[in-house]
Amino acid sequence: MPEVIAGLEIPETAAVAEATSHIRETTPPLIYHHSRRVFFFGMINARKLGVNPDPELLYLAAMFHDSGLLTPFSDVEQRFEIDGADHARKFLLDRGFSTASVETVWTAIALHTTPGVPDRMGPEIATTYLGVLTDVLGLGLDELDQDQLAEILASHPRGDFKNEFLRAHVAGLKDRPETTNGTVNSDILEHFLPGFQRVTTVERILGSPWSS
Repeated sequence: MPEVIAGLEIPETAAVAEATSHIRETTPPLIYHHSRRVFFFGMINARKLGVNPDPELLYLAAMFHDSGLLTPFSDVEQRFEIDGADHARKFLLDRGFSTASVETVWTAIALHTTPGVPDRMGPEIATTYLGVLTDVLGLGLDELDQDQLAEILASHPRGDFKNEFLRAHVAGLKDRPETTNGTVNSDILEHFLPGFQRVTTVERILGSPWSS
């Protein structure tokens, strides 16, 4: 029998089961519960928008979207979103997913912190992003069915989510602060990391090697 929470069904596939076990075993409860909530809120946003994302791909994107905070994918220093997307790409390729499916999940994860772009793209990409916004920033929170919300939170409690989530980002990014340039994550480091000062786009343009 498929797992159903708040009327929302978890896809009953081998990849979903393996991803669930992998994220549960390799990330702290904060990330595991957040990732599951992102899937549920993504599905709720999909219904509200009248779109039909592939639930398996949405689930896999949701589960891997913050994995790059904890385990860099390679020796190349890169944005944590790209690390997470690369983890997901390898996971899907190893399990025989199509190129199109792999790229959809990769893009959903890579763009999940980029305002104004993913919500104009395909349903899996858009609803991953909107699920993140609901869980992190409370997008549409006042419009959610309260019984449905209570059931989701009973299964995947928030705890001290705001503070723990910010601490997790600082821990995952403090040793690669330059990768946050031009992203929303630079705000977090500037707030919490002593001595860190982001380089603005104005400074980059005026400091370029061009004479004018």
